[in-house]
Amino acid sequence: QAEARRRIDRGIEKARDEYAGQVGAIDAAWRDDGRRDVGFTVMGMPIQSEVELVPGEVVVKVTLPALAGMFAGQIRTGISQRIGGLLGVKPA
Repeated sequence: QAEARRRIDRGIEKARDEYAGQVGAIDAAWRDDGRRDVGFTVMGMPIQSEVELVPGEVVVKVTLPALAGMFAGQIRTGISQRIGGLLGVKPA
């Protein structure tokens, strides 16, 4: 899990650089229970997520505003591909 944490941290730093012009500040912090909260704003809409590392998998929960609901499938696919690439696995 330490390696997965390191890769997720690196991915968030990379996303901050890569998407700086498209999203607001990306706020991310590990909680005491081992989960990572990640939040940012896209086109004025707040996006909140939680990353949880459990043995053998990474669980990502994303809360989207109602206006972003029509893009939920694209957002899910993008997140799955990004995390899968960070961890060197194919997304489920």
